[in-house]
Amino acid sequence: MIRLADGWKDFSVLATGNGYKLERWGKYTLLRPDPQVIWEAQRDLFADPRIDAVYHRSEKGGGAWEYRHALPESWNISYKELTFKLKPMGFKHTGLFPEQAVNWEKTGALVRQAIAGGRKIKVLNLFAYTGGATVALAKAGAEVTHVDAAKGMVERAGENARLSGIASGIRYIVDDCKKFVQREIRRGNRYDAIVMDPPSYGRGPGGEMWKIEDELFGFLRLTSELLSDDALFVLINSYTTGLQPAVLSNLLTLTLGGRGGAVEAYEVGLPTEEGIPLPCGAGGMYIHG
Repeated sequence: MIRLADGWKDFSVLATGNGYKLERWGKYTLLRPDPQVIWEAQRDLFADPRIDAVYHRSEKGGGAWEYRHALPESWNISYKELTFKLKPMGFKHTGLFPEQAVNWEKTGALVRQAIAGGRKIKVLNLFAYTGGATVALAKAGAEVTHVDAAKGMVERAGENARLSGIASGIRYIVDDCKKFVQREIRRGNRYDAIVMDPPSYGRGPGGEMWKIEDELFGFLRLTSELLSDDALFVLINSYTTGLQPAVLSNLLTLTLGGRGGAVEAYEVGLPTEEGIPLPCGAGGMYIHG
């Protein structure tokens, strides 16, 4: 099952093929590599006159942007009541994963429902990047602790929160996620929901190494110690190629199945103007009761 983020107005996938995707981000059009796009393009994407910038991969790793038209250093796009700052960065990124709107909608609804029932909801967002989930959950009324090892990404999350009209309710932490979780356990802190977007590979600010296939199960089990007795949900996002939704389902079932509730796993993706879905990774959720 694939869940499509089809509620965007400021973003769209125009065309795909030959390892690339042509995207509209507000007023600007970018052509970026995508390893999932192994089918042939229906036309020459590089010849599209709308392209403002292309990201070219390097055979030595990484790559660089080619600018065909003048672009501002950064610009904003909106998703419903949320606003995000975009900026072409290294490794082809823009600072936002638009397919995650699928999860913003689901988790935001769960938080709003709980708050309407009189609860205060505390959420922990790990490997939180530029704060798409943080902003969405804070907008829904949750108190959010945002943790990422990259200071620049945490600062961007703060900008996105301010752009979305959020002045309070978010705690920003620059730290290695595992070390932070261990400290929170010792402090006795608890959360009503946890979101994590673990990288395939990573390095913490102190040189800590992360390899998802070696670390994720133990990390999830450790993190589950932070859940309150009536926790709402746990969400795992994964962009690791080959990590199937069933893997996320198994991880959540083995670590959280004893708490009751339900586990669901799915692909996330984006609609395209070609009429085919663009797969963009996997999601797995534990939902209490």
